[in-house]
Amino acid sequence: MIKLVRALVVDRWMFWALFSSAAMLAIAHAFETFGGYEPCMLCLRQREVYWVAGTVSLAGALATRMPSMARFRWMFDAALALIFAVGVGVALYHTGAEWKWWPGPSTCAGSVGTISIDSLAAIADGTAKVRPPACDEASWRFLGLSMAGWNVLISLKLVVYSIWAAVADRGRRA
Repeated sequence: MIKLVRALVVDRWMFWALFSSAAMLAIAHAFETFGGYEPCMLCLRQREVYWVAGTVSLAGALATRMPSMARFRWMFDAALALIFAVGVGVALYHTGAEWKWWPGPSTCAGSVGTISIDSLAAIADGTAKVRPPACDEASWRFLGLSMAGWNVLISLKLVVYSIWAAVADRGRRA
């Protein structure tokens, strides 16, 4: 099983890191667009990690295609490990705020989203119930974990794979 994972995932880690980042961004967008879950400030911070990781993995995949740059592949893998570790930290902070283990940021409020003419009229006459999402309230849970909680686990897995790929690539290049 370990050999299979190494052959399918670790040896092609730049692709999988890019795919994983794009998939996480697509899932977050789907929750927002189709599920109606507005992101809070910490949710948006977690997305930024995937944008950076996707950019680094794409740059790494393109750069290491050149024979002179192939020996630096482990550095891109290590950079991805650090980026995904930041993602673990942001998601863990968000999860802790949701569980009231520590206070979230005092300025935590997401965007209100698209406002229609009817919504503006309701806001003007005071009948609207506009409340931006709060970082310390989980709007969705599955198996006891919020989206931020699941992101902790997913990001942690991505850190492990990134380190595994960096060690494997460093061993090949040394």
